[in-house]
Amino acid sequence: MASPSHDEILRIFRREVFDEGILTEGDTIGTDDETLLRFLRARKFNIHQAKTMISNAQAWRRTVQLDRLYAEIDPFDYPEREAVFDCWPLYFHKTDKKERPVNIHTFGGVDFPKLYQTCTPERHLQSLIVNCDCLTREVLPASSRLAGRPIGTVLVIVDLQGFSLSKWWQMQKLARTSFQISQDYFPETMGQLVIVNAPASFTFMWSIMKRWLSKETVEKVDILGHDYKNVLLDLVDADSLPKVLGGNCECQEGCHQSSAGPWLDGRVGWGPKSKAKLAANGHAEMNGTSGTPNGSTSDIQQQDQRDGSTAKGEDEK
Repeated sequence: MASPSHDEILRIFRREVFDEGILTEGDTIGTDDETLLRFLRARKFNIHQAKTMISNAQAWRRTVQLDRLYAEIDPFDYPEREAVFDCWPLYFHKTDKKERPVNIHTFGGVDFPKLYQTCTPERHLQSLIVNCDCLTREVLPASSRLAGRPIGTVLVIVDLQGFSLSKWWQMQKLARTSFQISQDYFPETMGQLVIVNAPASFTFMWSIMKRWLSKETVEKVDILGHDYKNVLLDLVDADSLPKVLGGNCECQEGCHQSSAGPWLDGRVGWGPKSKAKLAANGHAEMNGTSGTPNGSTSDIQQQDQRDGSTAKGEDEK
């Protein structure tokens, strides 16, 4: 007897997660085929294991009150963003040659003692969680709309220029937590990870990091020293790659601050800069809105009511 096709498994999976109440229409985790396929791929299309995984992800989202966090923290505009970026710039910037969004991390300036003078460790972690959710709520859907086809993964570039063992020890615990969150609750979103400017000491760091990652994730990682420009330009058009990484792009406010990409097309944020801009234009106040299809204000309120709380000021997706 022939094994069921992936399309048939997806149909069964969709029916069961809705019949069993694991998902309901409008859930901000995403109810589209691409989201469901990510969980299926992560569990090699084993329906039972994929249901457990997505159920755990839903439970985690309720525990951390992710919909409320997303309403409070605009991933592109929140009060602590400048302080966070002075320590650990982490930003989306345009798309690569496969039309995947590019996510760039710069670790050379890591200084958590300095950061935590203005931003608590809890708030920093919350900003990282919201950034993960932004990928699936806004960034990937926007990239898919631009490409005219599903785009389900991101190209991650990690720049280790100026990174050292002392900085590694500062961020080891948080890095592990971030990897765990990504693998467990946002599975199969990393298409490729390219690490550049890796110092000699990174061999030791990587020997530890590999233990946190699945075999499949490790196989997606390329580690390069200082001779990386041609590799990145094979992946990303020069005009889409920041100049600091060997490209031609020099966004007016700095590539790390611009978050340039299709996810900003028509987007109205709900952070302090967006509110100030609207106030200057004669609007007394605003409700957050974004172009993501994964939920609406009422969806978020219903979700929070299921969690036993009432959301305030949620963004419309």
